[in-house]
Amino acid sequence: MAGRILDESLIYEILSVVEEIPAGKVASYGQLARLIGRDKNARLVGKVLSMADYYGEYPCHRVVNHAGRPAPHFMEQRRLLEQEGVEFENNGCVNMKKYQWNDHE
Repeated sequence: MAGRILDESLIYEILSVVEEIPAGKVASYGQLARLIGRDKNARLVGKVLSMADYYGEYPCHRVVNHAGRPAPHFMEQRRLLEQEGVEFENNGCVNMKKYQWNDHE
């Protein structure tokens, strides 16, 4: 079943949306899932991003959870976002009101 859900066209569809996130902005896994028409598949988006290196270079560091929390095992993520001007709150999360990508622009 998983093979049918996670095929290469879906992987590249997700990664093509990730490519659109501008420097200095972030998107949530759920936001990306919504943009590809799979509202309930935020975890699937996370799975694809965890293996994105196999498909090329994508700015996956710009994807955080809905609360702005970076991925727990992606140690470079915070540094990469800070290099783009994204600031973190005291709780370690990105301020989503300030830095969330408006995909309607």
